[in-house]
Amino acid sequence: MDELCDADLTSLADRELIDALARLEKSLRRASAVGHNLIVEAVERSLPGKLGHKTVNKLLVGVLRISAADASARVTAAKSLGTWHALSGQPLPADLPETAAAQRDGAIGPDHARAVREVIRKIPHAVSSSDVAVAEQILADLARSATPEDVEKAGHDLLAYLNPDGDLTDGKDRKRLRGIRLGRQDQNLMTPISGHLDPETRAMLEPILAKWARPGMNNPDDPESPTGDAEHPHVDRDKLAAAAGRDTRTATQRNHDAIKEALRTLLGSGALGSHRGLPVTAIITMTLDQLEHATGIATTAGGGILPIRDALKMAERSHPVLVLFDHNGRPLHLGRSKRLATADQRLALIAADRGCTRPGCDAPATMTAVHHVRDWSKGGATDIGVLTLGCDACHALIHDGPGGWHTRTAPEGTEYAGRTQWVPPPHLDPDQTPRINHRHHPRELLQRARRKANARRETDVRRRGELRVPGVSRGERPAEDGLP
Repeated sequence: MDELCDADLTSLADRELIDALARLEKSLRRASAVGHNLIVEAVERSLPGKLGHKTVNKLLVGVLRISAADASARVTAAKSLGTWHALSGQPLPADLPETAAAQRDGAIGPDHARAVREVIRKIPHAVSSSDVAVAEQILADLARSATPEDVEKAGHDLLAYLNPDGDLTDGKDRKRLRGIRLGRQDQNLMTPISGHLDPETRAMLEPILAKWARPGMNNPDDPESPTGDAEHPHVDRDKLAAAAGRDTRTATQRNHDAIKEALRTLLGSGALGSHRGLPVTAIITMTLDQLEHATGIATTAGGGILPIRDALKMAERSHPVLVLFDHNGRPLHLGRSKRLATADQRLALIAADRGCTRPGCDAPATMTAVHHVRDWSKGGATDIGVLTLGCDACHALIHDGPGGWHTRTAPEGTEYAGRTQWVPPPHLDPDQTPRINHRHHPRELLQRARRKANARRETDVRRRGELRVPGVSRGERPAEDGLP
């Protein structure tokens, strides 16, 4: 790899360049197969637990500094393609043996394997194991000479062949396939949603949409539109009919607005009780400057963002809480003599930390608990200046055993004074350099990059100035500096 990184590729002929691409791809594919077995070995040695990680996914993120999505994909692939072992030490056949063999040969890549795995996952439980094995062999053979998209398309035909009448799916299949996935917010602050509802969930959702998503109901663009349930006695029928006549929304938009209003009603009802010491409700954080100018974006305790105008609209029905910060961006004193933090302290931490403070963790504030920077059992106080947020998984990493993390408050005079520093264990960083989590404060990373860019620019300007000293030709230095 050192030779390839330093090689002059311009000397390669076209055929040699294509051959190099193909050989490199084969090596990368085989390396993925090695990665599967390394993950298997780490799991079978219980290495994550020994090093203080809750799952092997967390271990990969911490050690390799890869994304959570990448770690999840690698672990999922290792489960079906890696070589696992029985208690006696004997190797077990892979769940997808033909696919695993093709990847070990370098004939297929991770995307091919993922396409095969997704098709096999969708085969109904009632199909015999021998038919499933044949299907996997067919797809693996196809993957050796086709693209992942071709494998996916062929898989659809194969599923139709295995279940032509569509009557083999049972409760086990539905339980396995159920799920709702929220994607990341895009540049328009919109969130994609996908997944599968089981029959019972759909049956409960249908009547809600039938009443709350009727034309004219819950239309945010029409101030005269009735809100809530279309069949409720308080709804004026003539007013609803007029609103329906003005309603230009599509059916999907009406469904969205119905669910939005239903969630608002549910959160306002108090039926959900409390979560981690606070009422279950939407918690939105904005600065005083944003409030005064009605511009910018606010953040939610769940890690989402929304325009200030939308936040102010939600605030019309809210209970405002004012939190004052010092010049380091930390909340001013809120202390108590008991171990558990108050609701006010938690609100202040949500506004300041916005989520788990362990470096690299993206758990939002709604998934965290209040943590004593210095443990309560060791004399730590329940004061706002020495409290922080940590998710349950990261909180479990703080201990005195092997692989344990430690927390402390960044001292005055440092770049992020008052923030929580996490000190990693030696296997992650032999120097155990304290770290700050910037995942919930992206502006800090932008400011740091801007400072570095400005520093480089100033250095370049000074260097160019030195090269233009009168009487010294370009590339030379003054004689008095003692250098040739």
